[in-house]
Amino acid sequence: MSLWRRLLGREVVPEGFTGRLEGDERVLATAPLTGGGHLVVTTLGVWLPEGRRVGWHLVSKATWAGGAIGLVEAEEAETIGEVVVLTDRPARRLPLAEPGRVPQVVHERVTSSVRTRHHRDLPGGGAWFVQRKVPGRDGVVLQVRPDPGTDRDALRSVVTEVARTLGRA
Repeated sequence: MSLWRRLLGREVVPEGFTGRLEGDERVLATAPLTGGGHLVVTTLGVWLPEGRRVGWHLVSKATWAGGAIGLVEAEEAETIGEVVVLTDRPARRLPLAEPGRVPQVVHERVTSSVRTRHHRDLPGGGAWFVQRKVPGRDGVVLQVRPDPGTDRDALRSVVTEVARTLGRA
């Protein structure tokens, strides 16, 4: 552990990091990627090697296996009232040369962002209704992530009703 880390009691951004941390964003763990670059884990999200941060509320799934972080990032497809409908991007595999605390911290942050979750069957599939804490903001956001093949009209109808029931429509 470097003297700098010991003095501050926290991680520092690795050399070559191209992202721009927010004023209150702290680095929690870093790991070099096999083949170059770093994964930087902060209080607000995980920074990918291309210098883009994925907020914890947009990490649909994170796994640790075979020396790599598997990451499924969600994007906000539409908003109905204040309910956010998500679509998953393709999974990414990020092999870590020296994982350190990164797998543990990623797991803790993703897990702690989830307040409640419930799966509802719908025509053609179903959907996960998840209340999540958004880093740096008060309160929670209700997200809906439909299963592949779920009827979009049925989904929209249920989400609209849920938003209305919660007073978010």
